[in-house]
Amino acid sequence: MSDDEIILSELSDEDLVLQMHDDLYDGLKEEIEEGVNILLSRNWTPYNVLTKALVEGMRIVGIDFRDGILFVPEVLLAANAMKAGMFILRPLLIETGAPKLGSMVIGTVKGDIHDIGKNLVGMMMEGAGFDVFDLGINTDADEYLAALEEHKPDILGMSALLTTTMPYMKVVIDTMVAKGIRDDYTILVGGAPLNEEFGKAIGADAYCRDAAVAVETAKSYMARKHNQM
Repeated sequence: MSDDEIILSELSDEDLVLQMHDDLYDGLKEEIEEGVNILLSRNWTPYNVLTKALVEGMRIVGIDFRDGILFVPEVLLAANAMKAGMFILRPLLIETGAPKLGSMVIGTVKGDIHDIGKNLVGMMMEGAGFDVFDLGINTDADEYLAALEEHKPDILGMSALLTTTMPYMKVVIDTMVAKGIRDDYTILVGGAPLNEEFGKAIGADAYCRDAAVAVETAKSYMARKHNQM
């Protein structure tokens, strides 16, 4: 241990939270676990630890990812560190019934086995306070519909990384229209070959070019939904 090594337990609450933002940014899993436990031992509510230390830290990561300062490998490390913190907090949050922003079913469409982008969206959505049900890769319309029926989410997220699998998103949306359930969900689509025009053409609510945009878009749809209620 070097002389200038930071001892997390000796930091004030404020400095510890800032240090956790840095540790999250650097993808330091053990430091995040330690920080979460220290704040809990100082009688922080699980919800405050989540929002002030983890979500705020991931928001900073999201901005730098959007601006091209951070890249996918670094964001995945940060998201993994966040996940380690969430692992400690999740049971406590469930106990205390912390406010949830909403829920989302997400999957990569049939024929497509790419999942880095989807996983990133899932992790960042969890970090922002959404419950996420991840259907994995190669998801067909029946699997999406079964998950919507089971989880009754606010949002359906679909991802595709191949030009050949993109059109399958329309198959899923058309099936939802045919069953009369299309308007019950906000549908977000994403993936490298997509663009806004494609999203509009297939009847999605929004195209999200990356995980940071997906989170912002999901939040704005949820805010609108609550205002209408």
